[in-house]
Amino acid sequence: MTDTDEQLIERLDSRAERRSERREFFRTALGAGAIAAVGATAVAVGSNAFAQAANNDAAILNFALNLEYLEAQFYSFAAFGTGLPTTLLTPGSASTTTQGAVSGGRQVNFTDPVVAQYAREIAQDEIAHVTFLRAQLGTAAVAQPAIDIGSTATSAFSLAAQAAKIVATGAAFDPYASDEAFLQAAFLFEDVGVTAYRGASALLTSKVYLEAAAGILAAEAYHASIIRTVLYSKGVATPSLRTNADAISNTRDALDGISDFDQGISLVTIANSQAPALNGLTASNIVPTGQDGLTFGRATGNVLNILYLNTLPVSKGGFFPNGVNGSIATSATN
Repeated sequence: MTDTDEQLIERLDSRAERRSERREFFRTALGAGAIAAVGATAVAVGSNAFAQAANNDAAILNFALNLEYLEAQFYSFAAFGTGLPTTLLTPGSASTTTQGAVSGGRQVNFTDPVVAQYAREIAQDEIAHVTFLRAQLGTAAVAQPAIDIGSTATSAFSLAAQAAKIVATGAAFDPYASDEAFLQAAFLFEDVGVTAYRGASALLTSKVYLEAAAGILAAEAYHASIIRTVLYSKGVATPSLRTNADAISNTRDALDGISDFDQGISLVTIANSQAPALNGLTASNIVPTGQDGLTFGRATGNVLNILYLNTLPVSKGGFFPNGVNGSIATSATN
């Protein structure tokens, strides 16, 4: 285990402890009104952070394109057993970026036909997102960077699963081994995608691009919702799935450094004098929002903290072993 891995696990343990303490404080001392105020503050702080990021529309769209390359390759391999066509990987004529290869990836032998169909539908959407963004960017489109979606013990998926304690330190996590493994891997990506677009929307100056980003954000939110719903549904019969999803959420929280914004798929209900029978029960949390009903966003640097699997300001790692392509490429200081 490297020093970075140890730091991540220590940070995760510390944050999980703080989260538990905070929720207990909310249940016993604050009440619903104060909780609503905290939720509203969390969204506001997240939104303000984006004003500090780059405001060039092409740079922002290229940043989004990197994320779409990652999602599209993962879903395409999982659903169809093949990656994106080479025509969708090359740089635009005005881009000096270098095309990278994909490490890992294979078709999932789905046993649940519903999950299989969801995977195919999402894969088609993600491929369409890559196609659309490349068309919008034209000659400025960056090439696909090197991507790690493998299943070895040192792959990005495995390192994330080790940090979440879904598997033991040094053990492999195979996202293609089963329906359940695929869903957990998809959960890691989808929530990050939603928060990335929520954050990037505040940086776009072109109304046309803003409308396009809003459309992709809505699609990503649908994807995230179905993944969260199926995980929670299957987690009713297999509680470890809910536990694992919540652990993935905690890991994202430990990486991104923007307080306790991330939310898992289940919550313990707080004290409620109107419905005391519900106190302490586990409730679903399909839509991760504040009390105002708004989803939160992440700054580009915080998105890269998660995808690089690093709490430090670095320019590569994790799912992008050589970094993303384009001018927005460094993770944040946490």
